[in-house]
Amino acid sequence: MTQLKNKTVFVTGASSGFGKEIAAAFAKKGSRLIIAARRAQRIKETAAELKKRYGIEVLAMTLDVRKKSDVAKSLSSLPVKWRDIDILVNNAGLSRGLDKLQEGSIRDWDEMIDTNVKGLLYITRAVLPNMMKRNSGHIVNIGSIAGHEVYPKGNVYCASKHAVDAITKGIRLDVVDTDIRVTTIDPGLAETEFSIVRFRGNVNKAKAVYTGIEALKPADIADAVIYAASRPLNVVIAEMIIVPNKQASGQVVHRK
Repeated sequence: MTQLKNKTVFVTGASSGFGKEIAAAFAKKGSRLIIAARRAQRIKETAAELKKRYGIEVLAMTLDVRKKSDVAKSLSSLPVKWRDIDILVNNAGLSRGLDKLQEGSIRDWDEMIDTNVKGLLYITRAVLPNMMKRNSGHIVNIGSIAGHEVYPKGNVYCASKHAVDAITKGIRLDVVDTDIRVTTIDPGLAETEFSIVRFRGNVNKAKAVYTGIEALKPADIADAVIYAASRPLNVVIAEMIIVPNKQASGQVVHRK
């Protein structure tokens, strides 16, 4: 197994949901953490919690992955001891709206594509060259079952996650002659802030998404990330699709 203690791990979208739980899972293993999110107060509080609970080093970064100049500046100005990132977890992502294409919001489309696709590219472009220089590293992209099939009214969100799947496979081809590993973790129905964000704070509408089924929890995805990251260096978990019991596909869910 690959030891995770003292590894430098960079997690985006780490102020809540999958990202926060993934950061905590690495903290339990003794990793050093760079955590980033748009919400300044939330990411500071998360960093303080992790430091206090696990006694590890944490560097908190207020960062909107959609802003390429901010990404470049933040990554290029990292203190020397934080520059050799061993594991990058591209978790920042969101969904907005659930509409037929002809009724959709272009603003929502831009936000999804800018975050889920371009943001992932900006972060990876900033981190990967140093991994290449060291011939060492692991990129873990948090995708979705929506990257494998399209569900009704999921048009642009599904397209963005199909892009994540294609980008992940593309990176794996690009680094095939190195020791760098590339993984995608693709959750199905999972209870986080995802639906609250999608429905712009409509809690009742968000709750209805998870009615009648025991959805995945952030800890389930964090466990998967740790599993992939801790395999022997000659083992690559290329792709992991994780769904709750009673979900057969993106569209087929048996509810009580």
